[in-house]
Amino acid sequence: MIAELGHFTLILALFVAVIQSLVPLIGAHKNWRGWMAVAGPAATVQFLLVVTSFLALTYAFVTSDFSVALVYENSHTDKPMLYKVSGVWGNHEGSMLLWVLILSIFGAAAAWFGGNLPPRLRARVLSVQGMIGLAFLIFILFTSNPFLRMANPPMNGRGMNPLLQDPGLAFHPPFLYLGYVGLSMAFSFAVAALIEGRVDAAWARWVRPWTLAAWIFLTIGIALGSWWAYYELGWGGFWFWDPVENASFMPWLLAAALLHSAIVVEKREALKSWTILLAILAFGFSLIGTFIVRSGVITSVHSFANDPQRGIYILSILAVFVGGALTLYAFRAGAMQARGVFSMLSRENALVLNNILLAVAALVVFVGTIWPLLAEMFWARKLSVGAPFFDKSFTPFFVALALVLPVGAMMPWKRAKMGRVLRPLLPAFVLALAIAGLGWTMETGRSLMALVASFLGAWIILGALVELWQRAGRRPARLLRLPRADWGKAVAHSGLAITIMGVGLLTAGQVEDIRVAQERQPFEVAGYRISLDEVHRDQGPNYVATTATMTVRRGGKVITVLHPEKRVYPTEGMPTTEAAIHSGFLRDIYLVIGDPQENGGWAVRTYIKPFAIWIWGGAIIMALGGLLSLSDRRYRVAAGARKASAVSSATPAE
Repeated sequence: MIAELGHFTLILALFVAVIQSLVPLIGAHKNWRGWMAVAGPAATVQFLLVVTSFLALTYAFVTSDFSVALVYENSHTDKPMLYKVSGVWGNHEGSMLLWVLILSIFGAAAAWFGGNLPPRLRARVLSVQGMIGLAFLIFILFTSNPFLRMANPPMNGRGMNPLLQDPGLAFHPPFLYLGYVGLSMAFSFAVAALIEGRVDAAWARWVRPWTLAAWIFLTIGIALGSWWAYYELGWGGFWFWDPVENASFMPWLLAAALLHSAIVVEKREALKSWTILLAILAFGFSLIGTFIVRSGVITSVHSFANDPQRGIYILSILAVFVGGALTLYAFRAGAMQARGVFSMLSRENALVLNNILLAVAALVVFVGTIWPLLAEMFWARKLSVGAPFFDKSFTPFFVALALVLPVGAMMPWKRAKMGRVLRPLLPAFVLALAIAGLGWTMETGRSLMALVASFLGAWIILGALVELWQRAGRRPARLLRLPRADWGKAVAHSGLAITIMGVGLLTAGQVEDIRVAQERQPFEVAGYRISLDEVHRDQGPNYVATTATMTVRRGGKVITVLHPEKRVYPTEGMPTTEAAIHSGFLRDIYLVIGDPQENGGWAVRTYIKPFAIWIWGGAIIMALGGLLSLSDRRYRVAAGARKASAVSSATPAE
């Protein structure tokens, strides 16, 4: 009965989405206030219906209702409760329902908190959001229904992929989807502005909080996914340039470019058409990521489905929404003329350069990701584009971005004098060079990568501090009175710097050791003395584990005792590796136990990873910087919004 209720409310949500898509759009065109006012209640009702459907599916998983086919395929009575709940979205159908739920949350939030928007713009934004929801509701109901019943319910389920039976599943996908789907709001604002034929400073102020929120969620989601892969897969890496990793990274880059581009629209009324294009492309790349994961075009631990028909439908959604938006963009290009005039040396041009570097970096990742698929599709050739390509082609653009970041942030609007901009940054540059020398010699064997990463990280952080000092008029008392957005920008840039340093220093200085270890026979790795004390078997809630006890010493002192595991899940018949990690501020000790060997020993992998935790610490700091900026009242309340609303109501947009 509960499953049928969930299915029924999903069907009702489809009809509400039709109303939300059409009625407000017609009302905005005809200037009928009553019809425009339908948008808000429709968005709220759609959210309530979808959340009811999602709760019904969650109930089926929690109670192990194996008469629901999706529960049978992805759950088991022995699964811990955390994985029963997270199992709701640990599959294609449930994850698509989560996608639609988040889409409805953003639509409802725009209805609840968009009262200061001009009525026509608000109606059109919610109408476009309703169209996106309608497309995905049709997709779920006709190709991916999560509530299908089984005629003869079994006593137990098949369980879930053991790689997904981890707390990471509870947090990584929801945050990633909040980022993916959050960019739909920027898309809806862009299409609404194109329909109206007006892009101005107020529009940029309205679109920035939604983009910033999506970027924050994407940052957290990508960081959680990287950390999950680091400790769960047992291969010791944090980023593999997997197509699905890239699918989340490309929207992140474009969202970052959109945030910076919207600043120029808001402050100077320039880069209007480019900002609209970025808003369309950022969400477009989110849809591309959805296509890659669910079409079966790749084989990956990330992929949810292997159904070409579903892939074709998602490709159709991509073509309709992005193709339609780009067509509208082409027709409206003449209405988005820039007003601001600025010289070559100005903050405007610095932000243009920032946008170019981010967009080209995203293009490089896109080409490397999609090229093997195109080669196989059109030329029947199997190609592999791996980490060496991405490292060599992507890195130069990000290095250039890091170099210009502090300089561009110091430039004034409209016109700048380079000498005046660089003079306050000179001490920061010298100190960054000194820190780079320290990083070069510390734990990395004098690697050029360590030198560059240390310099860039220090340069960005010190540049951010100099910018805050200059904005405060070189008066300590005024630092705390600076707007939260200024502090948020400095914190976010510093988080990026810390991640850059972590990636560079880890890559340059990590030590890997693979050997057959005998019990109670210590071995040396990078100055650490490691002993395999014992190996025993443990019974988990739904798995059997081979667990090692390993002691790590340095200078005769015990640093830590670690317990790496190799698990086997009987229901799924699949083994997993559980790395044991001792994290420190300056290094990680990472141990993996493998299979028993013929000579009585055990395969053991040891990694010493300098500054590993800096990678995810920097991502957390980036997200905190975004939250600090989002809390600035100027970004939550559009300046002049109510006045603009009155003007919009009095003056037809067409």
